[in-house]
Amino acid sequence: MKRLTYILFLAVVIFSCNNETSTVVNNIKNELIKVDYPNTRMDSSVVEDYHGTKVADPYRWLEDDNSEETKAWVKAQNVATFGYLDKIEYRQAIKDRYEKLFNYPKLSSPFKVGEYYFFYKNDGLQNQSVIYIQKGLDGEPEVFLDPNKMSEEGTASINLVGFSKDDKYVAYSRSDAGSDWQKIYVMEVATKKQLPDVLEWVKFSGASWSGDGFFYSRYPAPKAGGELSADNKNHSVYFHKLGDPQSKDELIFADKKNPDYYHFGSVTEDQNYFILYQQPGTNGFSTYAKNLKTGGDFQLISGGYNNKTSVVHSLGDKLLMQTDIDAPNYRLVEVDMKNPGKENWKDIIPETENLLQGVNTGGGYLYANYLQNATDRFYKMNYDGTGKEEIKLPGTGSAGGFSGRENHETLFYTYTSFTYPPTIFKYDVKSGKSTQFFKADLEFNPEDFVEKQIFYKSKDGTDVSMFIVHKKGLEMNGNNTTYLYAYGGFNISLTPSFSASRIILLENGGVFAMPNLRGGGEYGEDWHKGGMLLNKQNVFDDFIAAAEYLIDEKYTSSKKLAIAGGSNGGLLVGACMTQRPDLYAVAMPAVGVMDMLRYHKFTVGKGWIPEYGSSEDPVHFKNLLGYSPLHNLKPGVEYPATMVTTADHDDRVVPAHSFKFAAELQKAHKGDNPVLIRVAVDAGHGAGKPTSKIIEEQSDFWSFIFYNTDTPVIYTKG
Repeated sequence: MKRLTYILFLAVVIFSCNNETSTVVNNIKNELIKVDYPNTRMDSSVVEDYHGTKVADPYRWLEDDNSEETKAWVKAQNVATFGYLDKIEYRQAIKDRYEKLFNYPKLSSPFKVGEYYFFYKNDGLQNQSVIYIQKGLDGEPEVFLDPNKMSEEGTASINLVGFSKDDKYVAYSRSDAGSDWQKIYVMEVATKKQLPDVLEWVKFSGASWSGDGFFYSRYPAPKAGGELSADNKNHSVYFHKLGDPQSKDELIFADKKNPDYYHFGSVTEDQNYFILYQQPGTNGFSTYAKNLKTGGDFQLISGGYNNKTSVVHSLGDKLLMQTDIDAPNYRLVEVDMKNPGKENWKDIIPETENLLQGVNTGGGYLYANYLQNATDRFYKMNYDGTGKEEIKLPGTGSAGGFSGRENHETLFYTYTSFTYPPTIFKYDVKSGKSTQFFKADLEFNPEDFVEKQIFYKSKDGTDVSMFIVHKKGLEMNGNNTTYLYAYGGFNISLTPSFSASRIILLENGGVFAMPNLRGGGEYGEDWHKGGMLLNKQNVFDDFIAAAEYLIDEKYTSSKKLAIAGGSNGGLLVGACMTQRPDLYAVAMPAVGVMDMLRYHKFTVGKGWIPEYGSSEDPVHFKNLLGYSPLHNLKPGVEYPATMVTTADHDDRVVPAHSFKFAAELQKAHKGDNPVLIRVAVDAGHGAGKPTSKIIEEQSDFWSFIFYNTDTPVIYTKG
């Protein structure tokens, strides 16, 4: 699982693509667009007692996404929101421009399975990427699976989740309308024959093959009507034998005493071990191994839930594991399964001052990925850690790949930065040479822009890094529209990435800024812990300090500054706009966790307790109440122009968070700034979103920002 097991529950929503000759149009806001907000019923009888503190929850009824009253409220809010957006005269021009920018081929790195290569490709404006197969690197690509033909709206998302050891079969998952729920199907690779196997109620799972079937994780079937909001319990591991109905699947691991825990499994490449991860939430987890050759019970390798230890590779009876035990920046250790005690662990890659973000294997070597000031470095080395060689990347940015089976002679990786569109490189394992394999064909000149990294002081004096991108020669006069985006949580790292959407901002004279806040993973586990639980306010202080830096250094002003973030980043925006409403012109909280007192009561929200704490604990209740966006809106305050965004099929951060926050914001807000909510239909938390919806949302996103920062907009004629 390569250290991915503990970040499966929150998606980082980063808005993502170019530049052409444009004509300036006078689109400055010259009159106020009036908003007729729908009435929202308040129920004063709903009051919760938290450890002696009574907290009103007048919009509790909005948590019922199936009620006709909630559906009518959503419809009325969308009428108001789209009525406002329709009056922005350049909205269609921005949509046309973004569609043109987004319309270029997008390709994933190929990966080898037997004699075939697979890759994902989007020709430009296809709603979903198509999965292709070809025999050898010189073969003719053929369509293997096309999700665009599986739903009229393009909302079916398909992923290949596991190949059989003999490369004959592949399991693939399908999710619809952005939901986390998946179904798993099986196909024969060579013939593309669909097998009768169908597995339901799957979440957060791959398909890891062993012998005549595969391991996977699922929940019991939810009650009708509660599929998208009810609390999910008893995540368990099963083994599915090919050809059997799901009802015959063997239960491999369950924990009835801890029904809220999550369980994931994967089989090592040599098929010797099934590795099981058990985690209460998105932070630490326990690691177990089951010997598939000798059978027997699971063997505990790393217990407790305060650390993260994941298996990278197995060599006979020895496991190579990446761990943060006694190493907040992580290290790679060798564990002899005959003597697995921590005291017998052997360092293969010792901890360094830089974060060991991950270790992959392929072609018989290790590939260590370090983050140095939030940018990627890769090193190739032997299984014992010797022979370390740096792999030269095209620049200072982000890279991913260098993964394959032991017998693969060619690997692939992708490199990108803020001004370098994603480019795929082919890596020869024997020679160590890289050659360009695929480059995005779009009109974009990196030389027109500047990307840099600066460090600024947070409230407590901590140095925080921030990336800044803008046009060359842009005058720093405090009058530039600036888009400040961040996340700050769950050990997730934000590194340089290319975005077609962001070009809309840059070519209109805007500035993009992305700080690496505490709570993220850019500088190791200590950096993460500095922004979680009772330290969460550090994250908001880091973000507020970033805004103040941009204003002090004349990049922008409070009248031209827009802030945005999604999921945990939506919480970030909600908290900062309530703490410092004077500092920003526009706030764009997307699919945010806004009710910090009740977030753990919906779907997989309880998994975030290790990151946030729970209102059921009196100490954490006080902390959560202190920054919960919903509970810190104050009547009579002029808040920034705000467009809350969510989706009706978001079963990760349920839309009730955004519904309740928007209702309270509309009641509390004073002044002429619009405070709207945009609810996407047949969409979820972000994953699998069709291109058509991405284009619509991003067009509305930039139209709202530009209009409320008085930005002169340019667009291409015709």
